[in-house]
Amino acid sequence: MGFKANARKHRESRGEGEDKKKRPVKEGATKCGIKECDNWSDKSMGGRSISLQNAQDVWGDGSYVERKGRVKVCKSCYRAWKKETKDDMEYY
Repeated sequence: MGFKANARKHRESRGEGEDKKKRPVKEGATKCGIKECDNWSDKSMGGRSISLQNAQDVWGDGSYVERKGRVKVCKSCYRAWKKETKDDMEYY
């Protein structure tokens, strides 16, 4: 046994708790702009912002909520958009 394994072994006898503290679950502030989706579109949770034209191409008219000329999407919706438009991308 090494030093750290020995220390972990005797941690409970010294009165110390678990070695990992549980983090509180993050609560988002802005909902995803796609109406069927209930996820959060905060930047800290992987959310992105796409243009209205890009959102319209994938989800059609009326199935998204616009904010300042753009649509805030969660990480999973962004990945869905990225996958749908993968063949349309042109690189110069």
